[in-house]
Amino acid sequence: MDLPKRQSAFLWGARKTGKSTYLKQNFPDAIYYDLLQMDTFSRFLKQPHLLREELLANIDQVTKHPVIIDEIQKIPDLLNEVHHLIEAKKIQFVLCGSSARKLKRLGTNMLGGRAWRYTFYPLVFPEIPNFNLLKALNHGLIPDHYQDIHYRKSIKAYLFNYLKEEIQAEALVRNLAAFSRFLDVQAYGHGQLTNFNNISRDCGVDSKTVKEYFQILVDTLLGYFIYPFHGKKSRDEIISIPKFYLFDVGVSQALTKLRIAELRGAVAGAAFEHYILMELIAYRGLNDLDFPIYFWRSKSGLEVDFVLGEGEIAIEVKISTTVHKSEISGLLAFQETYQPKKALVISQDVRPRQLSVKDKDILILPWKEFLTQLWKGKII
Repeated sequence: MDLPKRQSAFLWGARKTGKSTYLKQNFPDAIYYDLLQMDTFSRFLKQPHLLREELLANIDQVTKHPVIIDEIQKIPDLLNEVHHLIEAKKIQFVLCGSSARKLKRLGTNMLGGRAWRYTFYPLVFPEIPNFNLLKALNHGLIPDHYQDIHYRKSIKAYLFNYLKEEIQAEALVRNLAAFSRFLDVQAYGHGQLTNFNNISRDCGVDSKTVKEYFQILVDTLLGYFIYPFHGKKSRDEIISIPKFYLFDVGVSQALTKLRIAELRGAVAGAAFEHYILMELIAYRGLNDLDFPIYFWRSKSGLEVDFVLGEGEIAIEVKISTTVHKSEISGLLAFQETYQPKKALVISQDVRPRQLSVKDKDILILPWKEFLTQLWKGKII
């Protein structure tokens, strides 16, 4: 987070992704308010104006260092005080939270552009020395979980706390049991075309409610919809049904109660695809880029995992150790129709390879090589 002096910011991110740790390490001299602490929460909930009075009493400190308010979504009225202090006293704030859903729903003062928006993600490839792919696919990349030998119990506790603190405490749904069932059901269709009617039937709620449940996951930064690439709207394209991915591969694996014993097979392949998507999303967000991420699928079943930009880059993800032409028919079809600038296959191949098919080149990259190039800005 590179903030000019006096520039305020919102920092959003799913729970336990490391936001608070980052802020304490990078702003050690800041005045820090944590609204998870009940005494602090109760004090400001009853009298939001106390924030203004306390900061004005410490004006020398707060004009030199930012003021951090953690879990800002818990007391929306504080943002009126923050707004005043930014305008009248030029105080810099970093406002941290796991979701802006409650704030937006209540029509809360979002500071009218006075605070830049940043998003925090689980750990990414460059942050982990001696990165272990198999561990990442099982444990996920939430910092505490990646190193935890009891990661399954930790993820279970994480999901319970999410339901209790994020969903129940903020009254985001009326039927917590139905939402809990929804979490389990959607996990089994994870990364596939989203069938709202089937999920509705399995959860015992209507499809409108299911769509609202998905939106809660998106708003609380626990998931992403990936939409199909439109392109030239050929007759053979599906152009309306999205896919949904949770924000962390370990959480997804835990919900399905699956464990990946080795880097091969359909389950490992799906998790590998999920992991690559999360790296793409984090790379885009952390570098303040705005390229869209799509998938492509024809009615005949040909598919490309990810299409970046407006068709400039097509990416297929394979768990194979040696990718063959027969495995990438979807990528070949997409390349023939849309002629992307880059057509890539990410795999467990030992070294990069180039396939030439009908005068078109497809580059096969080992996954570590792809991620290294991605984070150096050489892919997009």
